[in-house]
Amino acid sequence: MAFLRPIDLFKGWPSPELIPVDALKEATVRALSNKVVSDAGFGYGPDEGYAPLRENIAQWLTQFYGPRETITSSRICITGGASQNLASILQVFTDPLQTKMIWLVEPTYHLVFRSFEDAGFYGRMRGIPEDESGMDVFALQRALEEFTLSGDTDSDESYVGKPARSYRKSYKHIIYCVPSFSNPSGTTMTRSRREALVRVARRFDALVICDDVYDFLVWNKTSNSQPIGTSLQRLVDIDRILDDGPLDSFGNVVSNGSFSKLLGPGCRVGWAEGSEAFIYGLSQAGQTKSGGAPSQLMSTFVNDLMETNTLQQHISTKLVSEGRRRYSLMVSIIRKRLTPLGVTFSPDPERATLIGGYYVWVKLPVLLDADQVCQKALETQNLDLGNGSLFAVPGGGSRDADLYRSLRLCLMWEDGEYLVEGVDRLARVIEALLKSEESRL
Repeated sequence: MAFLRPIDLFKGWPSPELIPVDALKEATVRALSNKVVSDAGFGYGPDEGYAPLRENIAQWLTQFYGPRETITSSRICITGGASQNLASILQVFTDPLQTKMIWLVEPTYHLVFRSFEDAGFYGRMRGIPEDESGMDVFALQRALEEFTLSGDTDSDESYVGKPARSYRKSYKHIIYCVPSFSNPSGTTMTRSRREALVRVARRFDALVICDDVYDFLVWNKTSNSQPIGTSLQRLVDIDRILDDGPLDSFGNVVSNGSFSKLLGPGCRVGWAEGSEAFIYGLSQAGQTKSGGAPSQLMSTFVNDLMETNTLQQHISTKLVSEGRRRYSLMVSIIRKRLTPLGVTFSPDPERATLIGGYYVWVKLPVLLDADQVCQKALETQNLDLGNGSLFAVPGGGSRDADLYRSLRLCLMWEDGEYLVEGVDRLARVIEALLKSEESRL
């Protein structure tokens, strides 16, 4: 085989040309040149994180989402990114003997499983299927009802693993999802599903952890400057107002945000939003009390980018325009090369109201499975793909056969000719395997 340049359609990172390196350099110089800012940056910082950044994030989110109630900084704490914050949430708001089960939309973000296992929930994760409207909340409700009827819901009152603290509680269940532009499927949950999910969470004392990391990356053109806010409110916004508001001060939803997909994963700065009581409790995690606010110094650099409107401009003029172009390019070549082979994909611009995020989810012809396609692609085409089986909840007994003949294709790492070439190489693999399968029949 002649040498083929590696093409990676699996890696879920922004490509180097999408990182605002020069803007970050300038922001860093400005922050370090201001003694007040640099002194704060080099300190441990307050538990909730760098106060100016919390203020700016609150204003930014209010402007973008347009919630009924203004978002205040008391609802925001700074994190070390979505994954670090997930670990903190589990440390503060779960207990392996009080929290019974982790429920995840399936397919789901594959690297989240270890976070739940590390928190003591190995073997206690269950997948809930999704359709084009997002997580099947009615299937979730049935599963929770069956679990409750099974009798395996009583807490072990003799177990004292965590001392009682007024700033926290242990939820009975955790529900994890990526409501908008889901990883891996690109699906966006409808408003009615979101409201139903909040009601189910309240009924079963569950915390919904939403990775809202792709919300600002909307690819389809819209005349409204606030596409998500006007079309779909976040679950955390719905929890504030639905049916006269939360049942207790902690609420049932936390929004997990991150700058990893916007500025670069190495920045390690994110934010969480929830009720004031929830956010205060989250800020009291032991690692924060000991080590200080996560990413305190980098927070001052990101804050400068926000105060100068550089971040907002980077998103609108660079990321969104580039993402839209790359998505259009990928869909075009998929229609040309893969659709004639029996491949389907989502999100489809002809059917989806909102399209964005990093991924296109493709389903292979019935004769093929993802394992054989991924292996053949790597061996013969030097092409790395996201195998659908990776996104199945471990031990969850997935009955979704389509999952094992699906692939996740990332459109934000490779660009231009390599996006096109990558899909073309995939088509060659599928063609070869189909011929082989047909010759055996």
